[in-house]
Amino acid sequence: MENNKIKIVFIGTPEFGAVILEKLCQANMAPILVITEIDKPVGRKQIITSSPVKIMAESYKIPVLQPEKIINSALEIKNFSPKLIVVASYGQILPKEILDIPKYGSLNVHPSLLPKYRGPSPIQSAILKGEIKTGVTIMLVDEQMDHGPILAQKQTTIGLNETAKQLHDRLAILGAEVLIDTIPDWLAGRIKARLQDGKKATYTKILIREAGLIDWQKSPQEIERQIRAFNPWPGTYAMHKGKRIKILQARLENGKLIIERVQPEGKKPMNLKEFLRGNPDSPLKHYVNTH
Repeated sequence: MENNKIKIVFIGTPEFGAVILEKLCQANMAPILVITEIDKPVGRKQIITSSPVKIMAESYKIPVLQPEKIINSALEIKNFSPKLIVVASYGQILPKEILDIPKYGSLNVHPSLLPKYRGPSPIQSAILKGEIKTGVTIMLVDEQMDHGPILAQKQTTIGLNETAKQLHDRLAILGAEVLIDTIPDWLAGRIKARLQDGKKATYTKILIREAGLIDWQKSPQEIERQIRAFNPWPGTYAMHKGKRIKILQARLENGKLIIERVQPEGKKPMNLKEFLRGNPDSPLKHYVNTH
């Protein structure tokens, strides 16, 4: 089957999905339909904003559906007669009624080496746990979260100073490359899906803003990993005189935590020494580079 004959419906929402959608289009595998979450208010001014996937789909003039619940789009999806569904970071579990539509099933691009780090925050969790390696998995979607059989995986090393944002961007590109290699082999019957080992499964949580509060009783290594894992969201912070101080950048030096950049509440980012000039009594003084 030629690439340009594949009838794909793409389902995704944030930047991770938008990267994969763009790479599909560039590989002559442009979907016939894109489904994404409804436009939502963003930022302090709560401006109604389209998802990155919607913006990408419109740039390629692909029809877009934005159901509040995806089950409401089952009939419309069926009318497009897709041979394959591709899911990348959507935000809703797909019901059986939709999973049963395409002849070749529904493939998900997941940014971890499943069954490890199922769930909503696999990238942050890998950094937080001090993993040396992570990767991407292409799997067949079933009705359980990140549970379906695996078609392909590719591993990558996590950089010593790599933030969640940097790793996210790399895994999105890697995931797209593996997906594009996998689709023709899957359609041609050259891949045998293998079941995940449920006994080895680990689960991640939805990140909330409060998770970014630093516990200074933790080791320097754990705190440094937290600062990288939660960059950019939910961010890490300390409290000083009732105000939130964001910790933007830190490193380890001979086992000691060195904080480099901070952002006091309501102010611009600055280096730690600059902050301490106006706040010499801050507990952050113990983490300044004295060289």
